[in-house]
Amino acid sequence: MISVRELTKLYGDFTAVRSISFDVAAGEILGLVGPNGAGKTTTLRCLGGIIQPSAGTIAIAGHDMRTDSIAAKHALAFIPDEPHLFDYLSVEEHLRFIARLYGVVDVETRLPVLLDELELSEKKRALPGELSRGMRQKLAIACGLLHDPSVLILDEPLTGLDPGGIRRMRQTIAGRAANGSAVILSSHLLNLVEELCTKLLVVRQGEHVAYGTIDEIIQAHPHLLGQSLEDVFLALTSETKAAG
Repeated sequence: MISVRELTKLYGDFTAVRSISFDVAAGEILGLVGPNGAGKTTTLRCLGGIIQPSAGTIAIAGHDMRTDSIAAKHALAFIPDEPHLFDYLSVEEHLRFIARLYGVVDVETRLPVLLDELELSEKKRALPGELSRGMRQKLAIACGLLHDPSVLILDEPLTGLDPGGIRRMRQTIAGRAANGSAVILSSHLLNLVEELCTKLLVVRQGEHVAYGTIDEIIQAHPHLLGQSLEDVFLALTSETKAAG
């Protein structure tokens, strides 16, 4: 569902992402992890078609992002860490607007189910300015899920959510993967990554330092055997820093 080959992004003389390659199949959840400034958000914005890569290829559900971007974007939902909402549209109006953009014909059926799943039913007539940070995040996620994307890209999706909201969002992410979506989850919450993700892509300074299941990564670094994911993450990123 997601195929990335030699993805590179330059900003002038600065290389934000260098030759990253990976795949995410239907039903898989890839955890994209790395320290601040590692190139995670740049990678996700390239995958979402928001910025153009300097080199490499991205295919979403079989559609090349460079040559068939409309079809590729129609197959995905990109949910950034900071919600971008319309000040004068209510929760329900946001979702109906998105439904028109994506040609969702059964919006009357999907809308109440999605509002209930994300606990927005009682806020459906509220404007963004009347919502908490967590509720605005839920609205952004609802807008992304409305057209039932086959590819879901999430950048710190739990920001602002309370413990109950975090639990339900975990269920939502896992449920979408179980129904066949390919999911990329970028988060600093390593317990969330360990619980949900089937594979990891660890990046630092724009380059990948590890890719595969947690067991595969540990097998490639036997000295990390028996350590927690946090220890593995810190060791991998520190080793790369020292090597640099």
